[in-house]
Amino acid sequence: MPGADRRPDRGEANWSPIDTAEWYAARDAASALRDVIIAAGMEKDFPYLRADVNAFGHGFIELGRISPETAQRLAHLLRLAVAAGGAADDFTG
Repeated sequence: MPGADRRPDRGEANWSPIDTAEWYAARDAASALRDVIIAAGMEKDFPYLRADVNAFGHGFIELGRISPETAQRLAHLLRLAVAAGGAADDFTG
């Protein structure tokens, strides 16, 4: 049976993405984004929002598919934030 004898000592990778700093950074960033989306009343517009780690161990946030209306609203909110003087550095950390 192919794949039945899958032991880490046979040279296969034994890596869990949830044991990495990258996973926790992605999770924290997704949580921060989730909180803002909820505050904007848009939680139902981002059903695929999630944190993940790719095969190279790089963390990322997946926004998923959104409707054109949601994209327009998100663009509007970002324009408001920029117009209010929000520099990119103000949004980190």
